[in-house]
Amino acid sequence: MTSRHIFAAAVLMASVGPAAAQSQPDVEVPYWASISVDKARMRKGPSPDVPVMWEYRRKDLPVKVIARHENWRKVEDPDGAQGWMAARLLSRTRTAIVTGEIRPMREDASVSAAIAYRAEPGVVGRISDCRNGWCLFDVKGRKGWIQTDHIWGD
Repeated sequence: MTSRHIFAAAVLMASVGPAAAQSQPDVEVPYWASISVDKARMRKGPSPDVPVMWEYRRKDLPVKVIARHENWRKVEDPDGAQGWMAARLLSRTRTAIVTGEIRPMREDASVSAAIAYRAEPGVVGRISDCRNGWCLFDVKGRKGWIQTDHIWGD
């Protein structure tokens, strides 16, 4: 295989990989996603030509995907706002946002476990495990178990 063929194959794989990850045809709606970029725009419709409703500047913010149209996803944010985002701006990385009041992050998945950290409302973290009403919540390396009714997201 010549270097030109190898280069062409690499370009093809690089262009197909992200598109395949974004299309997610096997995932039923609704499903959880998160914003994968530092700046994302929510639009009134599934096109770059329609007005922007909101601009999000919070990577990892969880959103609920509620509809699809080609390479666009209709999403709902933690405040209930709904609109369309380009699929390339979203990731299946599991994240959540703390709701209500300051919430304990515990050393184990139990209300009797010691408190490792406390998370304020609006704190966004990544989730690596959820079971029995608890999720392991990671906020920039600070990990603890949080009750699922204290977060919005996965």
